[in-house]
This record gives sequence, C-alpha cells and structure tokens, in this order.
Amino acid sequence: MTSHGISLLPLAAAALLLACEPDRDPLSPADRPDAAAGSTGGLFLTANASGQMGTVSTTGAIDAGNAFFRSLGTNGRSCGSCHLQASAFGLSAQAAQAVFAATGGTDPLFAPVDGANCPSVTPADGAAGHSLLLNQGLIRVGLAIPAGAEYTITAVHDPYGCALTGSPTEASVYRRVLPTTNLRFLSAVMWDGRETVQPLTDQRTLAANLRAGLVHQAMDATLGHAQATVSPTASQLNSIVDFELALFSAQQTDNAAGVLQASQGKGGPSALVSQRYFPGINDPLGDNPTGAAFDPSAFTLFAAWKDLSNSGRYVAARKAIARGEVVFNTHTLTISGVAGLNDALGVASINGTCTTCHDSPNVGHHSRPLPLDIGLSHVTTYESNPQVIAALGQLSTPDLPLFRVECQTGPLAGTVRYTSDPGRALISGKCGDIGRLKGPILRGLAARAPFFHNGAAATLKQVVEFYNLRFQMGLTDQEKADLEAFLKSL
Repeated sequence: MTSHGISLLPLAAAALLLACEPDRDPLSPADRPDAAAGSTGGLFLTANASGQMGTVSTTGAIDAGNAFFRSLGTNGRSCGSCHLQASAFGLSAQAAQAVFAATGGTDPLFAPVDGANCPSVTPADGAAGHSLLLNQGLIRVGLAIPAGAEYTITAVHDPYGCALTGSPTEASVYRRVLPTTNLRFLSAVMWDGRETVQPLTDQRTLAANLRAGLVHQAMDATLGHAQATVSPTASQLNSIVDFELALFSAQQTDNAAGVLQASQGKGGPSALVSQRYFPGINDPLGDNPTGAAFDPSAFTLFAAWKDLSNSGRYVAARKAIARGEVVFNTHTLTISGVAGLNDALGVASINGTCTTCHDSPNVGHHSRPLPLDIGLSHVTTYESNPQVIAALGQLSTPDLPLFRVECQTGPLAGTVRYTSDPGRALISGKCGDIGRLKGPILRGLAARAPFFHNGAAATLKQVVEFYNLRFQMGLTDQEKADLEAFLKSL
C-alpha cells in the first residue's frame, strides 16, 4: 500500500486492520514491531531481513516497566517510542513504516516536534508530512546557531519550509536515531557529541563521565523529544541509564550463515559483554594510553571461519563473511579530503584500511572522539572533489535543506561551504567543524537500515559502493559481496 507516494511495507492482517482505525490508542511496548521478540536463556531475539538480532542484558531481563518505556512528557512518547529492540534499539525506516500503518500515523513517534518534516505538519498532511522519517528513518533536530559563531548561514534550498527559523536562528537538520545499546563503548554521546558533558577520554573517569552524559541526554530527550514541562526525577533518569548500560546487541543469526557463534565464530551479543574497551584502545594515531601499536585487524569475530572445510550447509556463507572481515581489516584505501583528519594531520592523503577509522576492536567505532566529514552532507552541485561526487552518486540521498555557510572569522575566514548538515559546527560555532559528525558503533547494522547519519544509503550494498569510490578501494565484485556479508553479520 502507498500513501502520498510514501512506500509502506506489507503487514500482517491484524496490523492492516489497525491501520483502518486512526483514532486507536498509540501502540504499547508489547504491540510495537518488537512484539515478535522471543528469548532463549537470557538472549532476546527479533527477526530482521538478514536473520535475527540478538540482545542480552546484564540484568538478565528486559524490563518493560522501566522508565525507558514510560511516557514522562506531554506527547505520549517514551524512550522506547524511537528506540526499538527490533532495530537494535535504534529505529529502522521499516519499523517507522510499520508503526505508521498500524496506527494511522497517530503514534507518538510521529509527534510534529521532530517526527515530522517540520513542526507545522498537521494530521491532514498524512504520510507526506513524515516522509523523511518513513523513508529514511530521520528525526528532525533543531539546533540554534551558537552565539559568536565564526560563520553566517543561509538556506539555499528549503524543501519543507523550516530550514532556518526563529530568533536566535535555529537550523533544522535531519539525522538517524542512534542506538541505546552497546553504550559502554561510546567515545562521544550523540552524532555531534553535544551530550558529552565530560570527556570520555580517560579510562579512570570513563564510567562516571559516560553516566553523566547519558543522564543529561535522557533529560534533554525527555524535555525535547517528549516535550516534558519538567525534567524527570534523578531516580527516573538513573533508571533509564541503568537500563541502557546493561544492553548489548548484535546480529545473532544470518539467513545464509546460520548461528554466528557456530564453528568457533564469535558473532552475536554475548561476547560483547566482556569485550575489552578503553578510550584510545587500538588508536591508529598513536594515542593508545598503553603505548601499544595500532593493529589494523580490529575485527577478529570470524577468523576461525576462513579455513572451514568445503562441505556443509553454511560453509560457503561463513567463508564469505570471514573473507569480508579480512577485506575490512586489511584492504588498502586512500583517505583524502576528510575534514577532521587530513587537515588536522596536515597530510593530503593517508594510506589506511577501514579500521583506520573503525579501530575499536570488534565494536567498530573510533575509540577516541573523532568527528569527521567524509562528504556525506555535501551536494554534487557545489562539490569539486571527484571522489566525493562519484561516491555520492552511489547513494539514495533524501531531499534535505541545503545551507550556505560562509566563514567570517577564524582560520577559515573567507571560505564558503555548502552542506545539508553543518554537523558539530552547530555546537562549537567553529568553521573547522562544518559537516563533522562521529562514526557510530557498527554492531547491529542489519537491523537498522538505512545507513549513515542522513539515511543516504538504503542498503549495505550502497554503503560498500560509497566507500569503494570515496576512498579509491578498487574492490572486486567478490570483495564487495564479501564485505557486505560481513557488515550484515555484525
């Protein structure tokens, strides 16, 4: 079925009946797309297109009565409205479509404050007013231009009529929902790090500072996303954070490769609970506090599958995943034109691998705060880098506002940038931060399509094609397929 040109996925008959009742109450946690979740020995499973996502909690249970699932604001939302277990506690576009169809768009997920293309959207606008959330899983984030910013900003393309509003001026950017699982590994809280209230750079203070950031994030999310008139209590906030910090999620089974722990494989969430991590672990820029050298073989989940015998139902698929892990760890690429890396180091190009930026062992983000601009928010009309232009051509980038950012002061004074998301510059006010955002934790990718901060990659195949051209990897068709298989297994 379709609505205003928005593709809605086929649902079970019961869900279709619900869609005919637009006045139905919002979905309870038990009725949301996670409802099919099952559990085995403390492992909680939900289905996705690639197999099954697994979640474990160090408490041994997923408590649906936790404050995480309670409405603490005025619009009916809870943390669980946007962070679904079946989406690895993020929000896939498929899940958003299912909720919309099941409730006729009345679920709190679609609250106009940020679940619509603009706050002015009304029920009469239907699915068209929520197209970015439904098609790319994007939430609108309104951020005020910092006082004293080094730049001025104007909107040169405003498809929804709210690119820049208010006084002080607020910019609307559209970003994917980050997962609230695997948080013990974070090096920055939020895409732009704005909820990192204390640095996550020292192992001695990591636990306390991470908790402080997550508590602050839960408070801001309740006051903002849930439109609460008062902050949750300290008890409620700590309950939410305790719940989140106990969660670990990863793909548990693969349709082609079977159970991802079989034959000495180390996929799935259980091993994540004991995965070693500290700020700077395996840092490629020499900032590992132990002094250990960078090891590009950051992923070792499927090393045992490289030498499997050639017989058996799952062997071919498992060997493909193992080959993909090797590609991720060792295939050379050329990093150039990346703000936050090439300019920071003063080098035009860096010979590296995928793990140069995704260095955290078996987790896949950067173990130091390192927001980067790899070109995802650029627009080909104003782009001069041929690698960026070619890479963007592989994506399904949504129609987003486009900003002209002119640097007035600071070391980049006189330069002009065009971007759909000024990134961390909306927090710091610095021109050097334009377009820079963090790379997220990679575990659980298969459950939370589309990909990248702006949902520009509809599939992991597009992710691979983007990186292949952006960083001149020169992958063969076999290497592309193997790398995609590996990413789906995370």
